Amino acid sequence: MLVRAGAVATLAWLTGFVLFTATLPEATPLAVATDAVVVLTGGPGRLARGVAVMQAGSAKRMLVSGVGEAVTRAELAATLDSDIDGHSLDAAARIANRRLLASHVDLGYSAVDTRSNAAETTDWIAANDFHSLRLVTSAWHMRRAELELRAQLPANIVIVTDAVPNEPAAARVAREYNKLLLRWVVLKLGIAR
Repeated sequence: MLVRAGAVATLAWLTGFVLFTATLPEATPLAVATDAVVVLTGGPGRLARGVAVMQAGSAKRMLVSGVGEAVTRAELAATLDSDIDGHSLDAAARIANRRLLASHVDLGYSAVDTRSNAAETTDWIAANDFHSLRLVTSAWHMRRAELELRAQLPANIVIVTDAVPNEPAAARVAREYNKLLLRWVVLKLGIAR
């Protein structure tokens, strides 16, 4: 009986994992407008995607959540000096990025994990009276980030997901899937907010 239960649990986990990896969220077209864009730090391409959304005029303001305490706007801007393929941007594009970061981007220094990203975002959304946001994070992280945001944001806030594609190691994706499952169970059972 114990072996059968273990086999069923393993099969359920594997089926869920295959579905999780086969249906990863995708990027949303830049033309889709929201009040704000929120970029969760921690992976390549996220900040550049947020800047592209702002430059397209598809959001009024951007929050970069989870910025390290010692990171400055100038250091963030320097990460935008090349495009996604590593080619250097021309001087006008670099200046435009710096102006954007100086005038329309807020840096969030309090978040240290996905749950605190959601708390930082919730406070920022409320302080700015925004009603919709575009969430930018990696494809494999998107579902848990959205789950955390939906648990904390008021129900009337619209979330548009905008996943940045990347190819992490299978072990990292499996850890993210396990974290998603665990957090979903915790929220469903009401164990912790």
